[in-house]
Amino acid sequence: MKSKLFKIKGDASFRQFYRKKSNSKSTVVVYSKKEKIKNLLIYDAINKLLIKNKIFAPKLYNHLYKKNYIEIEDFGDHSVLDELKKQKKKNLLIFKKIILLLKKIQKIKTRQIKNFNNKIYKVPPYSDKLLFNESKLFCDWYTRSVLPPKKKVITNKKIIKAIKHLIKKLKQKNNCFVHRDFHVSNLMIYKNNFGVIDSQDAVIGNKAYDLASLIDDVRYQTSNNLKNKIYKNYIKINKNNLNIKNFKNDFDILSVLRNLKIIGIFTRLARRDKKNKYLKLIPYTWKLIEIRLRDNPLLKDLKNILDKNFSNQLRKKIWKSKQL
Repeated sequence: MKSKLFKIKGDASFRQFYRKKSNSKSTVVVYSKKEKIKNLLIYDAINKLLIKNKIFAPKLYNHLYKKNYIEIEDFGDHSVLDELKKQKKKNLLIFKKIILLLKKIQKIKTRQIKNFNNKIYKVPPYSDKLLFNESKLFCDWYTRSVLPPKKKVITNKKIIKAIKHLIKKLKQKNNCFVHRDFHVSNLMIYKNNFGVIDSQDAVIGNKAYDLASLIDDVRYQTSNNLKNKIYKNYIKINKNNLNIKNFKNDFDILSVLRNLKIIGIFTRLARRDKKNKYLKLIPYTWKLIEIRLRDNPLLKDLKNILDKNFSNQLRKKIWKSKQL
């Protein structure tokens, strides 16, 4: 039987995904001409690393790097996000299982792996410079889109200063495997387990980062009550390995910096890449920032800057790309 390709739902990257069906077998073809080192070579390397540590990640079946594609295991279409929407009453139970997976991921000690070109790939550190450059995307794309030119320049200087200050206030070491996009849309229900996808940006970083990504997920709205229960569950099963005060400090800072980055990325996706569907997520991303700014005195300066320059009306606005 001749194999058939069907285009399937993509993500915010430059990749394209196709389901390849032949006889009873189904695989996924990942095509990427732009950033193909990250999207093909590194993606498979991190998948290999996860598999080596007994975590479900897509296996590589075939690759033709010169033609910009790899063929990998098909985890299907049923994400944990779909499951959470279907079983609202079981949300906490599902999140507790995810926390156990996260604990397993955070125990990974492997720092390097061979890619399919037979070269060693070393998982890079989550440097302060990288964290800063990501957070600054808020200034690079969002403020320049929604504020008048003169106000934008002054506001960005203040935000950049506040971001640098917060990065210096992080307490924990960068010594933990960080998926960097660990949320329920990137977890698939596979063989009665969770399969991990979209792992090409993995780094060695702060233990609080992936938990912030999971709890303060812009794509799935949860109550503050559920957020607190998930957080407490993580603390409970990790309490012997944590300075709880330092961890909470870093969780709040990294959640805010991550969501500033996300607002910047969503604006960039609309303006540069004509991917407008993410703009509707910006108001909730603002809400997540507000939750973390509210209770932490360390974040007071940033809160004042944002409150002074970005009104509630502006934050709640559902932008259209032509307005940016």
